[in-house]
Amino acid sequence: MNQNTICALATANGVGAIGIIRVSGDQSFEIVNKVFQGKDLTKVATHTVHYGYIVDADAEKSENQSHSVPHPDAENHVIDEVMVSVFKAPKTFTAEDSVEISFHGSPHIANKILEVLIKNGARMAKAGEFTMRAFMNGRIDLSQAESIADLIASENEASRKLALNQLKGGISSEISLLRGDLLNFTSLVELELDFAEEDVEFADRSAMNALLNRLENKLASLIESFQYGNAIKNGVEVAIIGKPNAGKSTLLNALLKEERAIVSDIAGTTRDTIEEVLHLNGNAFRLIDTAGLRETSDEIEKIGVVKAKEKVAKASILVYLVDANSTDISDDIQMLNELMRPDLKTIICLTKIDKAPDAAHSAGDPEYSGLLHQLRSGLSFSDFKLLKISALENRNLQQLKTELSSYVENLKTGENTVITNQRHYEALQKSLESVNRVKAAISQGIQTELLAYELRYALEHLGEISGEFTNDEVLGNIFSKFCIGK
Repeated sequence: MNQNTICALATANGVGAIGIIRVSGDQSFEIVNKVFQGKDLTKVATHTVHYGYIVDADAEKSENQSHSVPHPDAENHVIDEVMVSVFKAPKTFTAEDSVEISFHGSPHIANKILEVLIKNGARMAKAGEFTMRAFMNGRIDLSQAESIADLIASENEASRKLALNQLKGGISSEISLLRGDLLNFTSLVELELDFAEEDVEFADRSAMNALLNRLENKLASLIESFQYGNAIKNGVEVAIIGKPNAGKSTLLNALLKEERAIVSDIAGTTRDTIEEVLHLNGNAFRLIDTAGLRETSDEIEKIGVVKAKEKVAKASILVYLVDANSTDISDDIQMLNELMRPDLKTIICLTKIDKAPDAAHSAGDPEYSGLLHQLRSGLSFSDFKLLKISALENRNLQQLKTELSSYVENLKTGENTVITNQRHYEALQKSLESVNRVKAAISQGIQTELLAYELRYALEHLGEISGEFTNDEVLGNIFSKFCIGK
């Protein structure tokens, strides 16, 4: 690990009330001291804040030079009036000596301060280097480091809570317990290898089978939680589909409570996809308004129809709109049958009920029985939710929102720890595969060498999650996704 002293802007780029520059490394105090006019930072207590000025002196301060606060007009090239916070190792984010400089939030001032820090011995931090140092110095494990990035990127309450739980070590605790139990048996099997000629068993095979069954159930439960975790972290894609003028754009606008999409009686108004995020009960739903599905000679509209079908293929929820005032919906039924997949939650909305007689709004009314009969008899699937709505008059939209929210709720597994990271998910899958191979090896009486190999493999994959087993390429890939300054 390169222990050069690093510096970077820790706040967002752009103009703001204040900005913060972070410095970390063995020479943090000495380097900042060279450009700070105020107290001598090498002599102050840890976790204290000090007032003064950052200056761009032509020469380094001599040991006898006073650190008294100068007047801003003094000829020492004052850059800004600042507050400097001092944090001594190991009780810091990186577990290294660290300094944070709070300055007036001008991008120009930020660049000037970074320039003088670099001129006096620091270097610019790479993306995620502060967090990587925290990991390398044992301050956090790898899953906690990744949760920091997730916390920064969280866009809703649910994803914030999950990321914070992982930062507190939720996943690490679960994995540590699994590895601890497995490690005990692995050690005994490894010991058997040392006494191979004596044909002894130190590891009770029945007890090992019981442990492997528990591991299998736990790993499977964690893996299953990934679908819920992914929905929370990245949001749920909802494709709003239907024939032209079925009311797709009107529905999008009504859900968002703003005029996001153009609404017109002219068929084919929407030719490209429009994507917006709707937050419901702390969860994010990525609503995708698509081009109307129909045969068309317009080349641009054709592209829109193709893109609409592509969006459905990737979506978790399909909201298909059917004009409730239609008499023949055979085209809609054909399209629904084409779009359907076993894992796709389907909500069919009969729209524009405001244009039908008032009596037709009640359930089971003859006005809609014909459409319902066509759906039931024509669809190749029966697992769908039928709603009657008017986006224009905001009728029954709460029912639609409830259906969207229920999708996320139904993904919950009862597991306290939820997997949100693709890398963790893949590591757990590989661990489960190894556990299953160990079980098969025991049942078949396979020799100890192969048993030990599979046990080590399972341990290694579990260790990948916390970073106990990893490589520079994986670490570089993970931390490169962080912003500079974090």
